[in-house]
Amino acid sequence: MEVIAVHIRELDPSASPLDYYGFELRRAREAAGLTQQALGSIVFCTGSLIGQVETTLRVPTREFSERVDAALGTDGTFSRLVGLVLRNQLPSWFQPYAEMEARAAYISAFQAQVVYGLLQTPAYARALLGVREDGDLDAKVAARMDRQRILDRDEPPMMWVVLSEAVLHQEVGGREVMREQLAHLLTMQERKWLDIQVLPFGAGAHTGLMGSFNLLRFANDPDIVYTEDFIQGHMTANTDAFKEGSARYDHLQAAALSVEDSAALIAGVREERYAEPSGPDRSAVA
Repeated sequence: MEVIAVHIRELDPSASPLDYYGFELRRAREAAGLTQQALGSIVFCTGSLIGQVETTLRVPTREFSERVDAALGTDGTFSRLVGLVLRNQLPSWFQPYAEMEARAAYISAFQAQVVYGLLQTPAYARALLGVREDGDLDAKVAARMDRQRILDRDEPPMMWVVLSEAVLHQEVGGREVMREQLAHLLTMQERKWLDIQVLPFGAGAHTGLMGSFNLLRFANDPDIVYTEDFIQGHMTANTDAFKEGSARYDHLQAAALSVEDSAALIAGVREERYAEPSGPDRSAVA
């Protein structure tokens, strides 16, 4: 039998969360006396994928990590570590906001052009991130989806989201992606701690014309207002800035449709603009 020598890349576990994950995965696998192929068989993937994760060529998913913990008996180590790994896939300037977002007791978001990240479907997020993002798109999408885990906590943050009507009409990813995304908004709105309002075109000039922004409120920390430009995000706990943001948000809520009318508009746009194409007219006779 021919033996193929494989170069094993040495990792510095202090270099990044991903390097630490790969280092620990290799260490735990070897301690269990398993080859990459054997571990892959147990967690339902290829040995090649195990090797790619161990050498930081692939970013692990949460599902992968949970299976590895079960296979190696590592008591949730990789399930906990993967959160740091995925968060590190977010842009460096966005990571501080994501950390604060995860701790917030109340989140108020106004989005002028796209669906708020915590409410995006994987397909919608992929279409957005694929426009300009370099690197591992799967990892970027996984990181954005992982942010949404705060919505499934026993005590999720109270959320109020105002979307410009333009968000519903801006076709991101195609008709099928938008149809799924708008359906997701309607499903999410059924949660008692989340309200979604749509600011209609008919509202005219409004206090959100300067752009999207988010307000984060905390139980024990200063409140924060967050904005973005085309380069990076800006977060401040300045009380005057937060007061101005709160006033602008109050006006947006007042100008927006009610929660019930917003749901009706979302459903209407989904049906009229993104309905599944009808099949051929089978009643026609040649």
